[in-house]
Amino acid sequence: IRIVKKMESDTIAAIATPIGSGGIGIIKISGKNAFSIARSIFQRSCDFPDKLQDRKLPLFSSLRSHRLYHGHILNTENGKVLDEVLVSKMDAPRTYTREDVVEINTHSGHVVLGSILDLVLKSGARLAEPGEFTKRAYLNGRVDLTQAEAVIDIINSRTEKSLEIATSQIKGGLKSTIESIRSTLLDILTDAEAAIDFPEDVGEIIHTEESIEVLEIGVIDVLKKLIDQYENARYLRDGLKMVVIGRPNVGKSSLMNRLIQEDRVIVTSIPGTTRDLIEETLNIHGIPVVIADTAGLHDTDDPVEVIGIEKTQEYINGSDLILFMMDASDPLTGEDIKIYETVKHKRLIMVINKVDLVEEDFKLAIPELWGKVPSVNISALYGRGLSRLKDLIAKLATGEYRLEVRNRIVPNLRHKNALEKSLQIAISAAKEIRRETPFELIAIDIKEVIDRLGEIIGVSAREDVIDQIFSRFCIGK
Repeated sequence: IRIVKKMESDTIAAIATPIGSGGIGIIKISGKNAFSIARSIFQRSCDFPDKLQDRKLPLFSSLRSHRLYHGHILNTENGKVLDEVLVSKMDAPRTYTREDVVEINTHSGHVVLGSILDLVLKSGARLAEPGEFTKRAYLNGRVDLTQAEAVIDIINSRTEKSLEIATSQIKGGLKSTIESIRSTLLDILTDAEAAIDFPEDVGEIIHTEESIEVLEIGVIDVLKKLIDQYENARYLRDGLKMVVIGRPNVGKSSLMNRLIQEDRVIVTSIPGTTRDLIEETLNIHGIPVVIADTAGLHDTDDPVEVIGIEKTQEYINGSDLILFMMDASDPLTGEDIKIYETVKHKRLIMVINKVDLVEEDFKLAIPELWGKVPSVNISALYGRGLSRLKDLIAKLATGEYRLEVRNRIVPNLRHKNALEKSLQIAISAAKEIRRETPFELIAIDIKEVIDRLGEIIGVSAREDVIDQIFSRFCIGK
């Protein structure tokens, strides 16, 4: 309540486009004083006088909503024109924030955008906090919390597939599913509370097997499906963190340069050239992949290499997929075996490089204890085998999940955690109904599941959770 009152009384403003030289820059104003602020600094072309003192300011509120008006922004202190602009006036509630909104379309440049924003702030607005425009849209009921989160997902999308997921989310796909589950739970809760109030009619109110079936099909199965969709497709949203490891001079840097299609990493015949961790983002079959080339894992007394190897170990622990590179022209070494022991607990692809140096029917002798680790033969120097490697990366990233994600609902990590807690309690509630546990206790479980799911769409989200979500946004969104 405190936040809502603060937002209702404040008018906020921010630059909504990236700062830099360009064609157009936009300054957004939202709040009850947005129109009066715009009126004080904007002069329509048709109203522009020869002298400042002759200027008559028409009521800004009289302008038609959702129309562009050509004019100029004037410095109210000296009457100088700051820029020629197009201004749009939008009446609440048909706006992004459901408040009165003004957008000033000016030329893009650090000085002009900064000068106009400064003028807006001096005229009564305050600088918006990160994500505050979207936060107001959420608090004013225009979007739920999942749709608000989808806004930042759209901004951060790195592939068409991740954009499709975010677009589906902003249309309310997850919201509708969660609301449907909560509706089913509310029906069960209503029956449970009726049974508590009228114990003599329990047999007529509650049909045990029917209630369990409704709970399993309408709640538990749907929750499981949502969690599975996160596990199967989260890489499409969040990206795959992949690291290339191996002993020095097996071709790690050459492979990375091939995959990102530029000479990002220095390649020489001298072992240990890469001493730092180098990251790049690429698109593999619609999956955003953050790939890292690392220092070779080996024993060394070089203090710089030691630091690089320590960073490599840290990155391995947080990675989703390991490309373990070996040299086809050399037998396995003790270093190779030591590296395998370090990464065998991770999702792994063995990449056998330099096959251009061996016979066509070559097969590297792999210890039987390593089991059936997926492998691919490549030549990073000539680009051979890279298509098969990319196919294998995509397959291991998504399992059997099809990459066609239109109309798919893919929860994020916050949603997934709440879904897992809800599932655990819902399963427990089904067991308690079968055991004929007192309905007072069953009702407690059902209420908790409803609240947990409410956290996802924002119905029962804590203030600190909401603040954390919107802190990820940029200022101006």
